Amino acid sequence: MLNKKVVIFNSGKKLFCSKGFKDTSVSDITKLAGIGVGTFYNYYPSKEKLFLEIHIQENDKLKKNIMESVNFDEDPTKAIKEALSLNIKGMNSNPILKEWYNRDVFTKLEKYYRKENGKNDVDFLYNNFADLIKKWQTEKKIRDDLDFEFILALFNSIIFIDTHKREIGIHHFPKIIDYLAEFIMKGLTNFPK
Repeated sequence: MLNKKVVIFNSGKKLFCSKGFKDTSVSDITKLAGIGVGTFYNYYPSKEKLFLEIHIQENDKLKKNIMESVNFDEDPTKAIKEALSLNIKGMNSNPILKEWYNRDVFTKLEKYYRKENGKNDVDFLYNNFADLIKKWQTEKKIRDDLDFEFILALFNSIIFIDTHKREIGIHHFPKIIDYLAEFIMKGLTNFPK
């Protein structure tokens, strides 16, 4: 028999994909896994912790796919816009990742994630991105007078603004992301060399 933690993980993933985070209970997960509720808590302290572990795995797969698909040796503006577009498509097509856009779920999970992992681990969106920024700075493709962590924060703001697309206006939102990326990249690439 498979490791119980793997069975719980796979059962949770299946249910989160089909029912969503909010409508999936620990009881649902344990029924599908064929274990008792107490056994669940031997491996995970909460449903949130399980969901975050699944979300991080799915997010990592998406980001690796993006890093392999986009030619980052090209023009940085083109590469960033393509990467952001692939990220949004990937997030919207994956039921686990799409849950991050559910405002109620996002708020609860973000607080839990910060509490569990601390502020230093919050930037899980672009774990390889810092190296790319440093490379572009060394190659003089983008400004080197700005700290790479500040540049990461600029790109993270594009991703996090997605959770406010209803307030901004859904019909404008795809263009807003594209223009924000373009404006940021113009600011990073148009400088005296």
